[in-house]
Amino acid sequence: MDDVILKIGDIVYSIAGRDKGRYYIVTKVTEPYIWTCDGDLHKVDKFKKKKIKHVKYMDCQSEYIRNKLEDGEKVTNSEIRRALKEFDEEKKEGSCDNAER
Repeated sequence: MDDVILKIGDIVYSIAGRDKGRYYIVTKVTEPYIWTCDGDLHKVDKFKKKKIKHVKYMDCQSEYIRNKLEDGEKVTNSEIRRALKEFDEEKKEGSCDNAER
């Protein structure tokens, strides 16, 4: 994680904490923390605040979510879940470089 700069819309994998093993989408970056949500356990309006060192960058992002957040539009939990489901399908196909299988 040392040389990676996380941005809004990036997909990360939790490597520490009670939520270890879950995938999230970054919704806000405030060093040394990121705000994440998965649309299920941590909804858009009840985000998960995590230290950057406690996540693994997956080298994939949701451009749709990033564009909506940067434009100041509201993102729904179903859109977050859909983006993570698409990531899971890409991960199975091997499209994402850093995805764990």
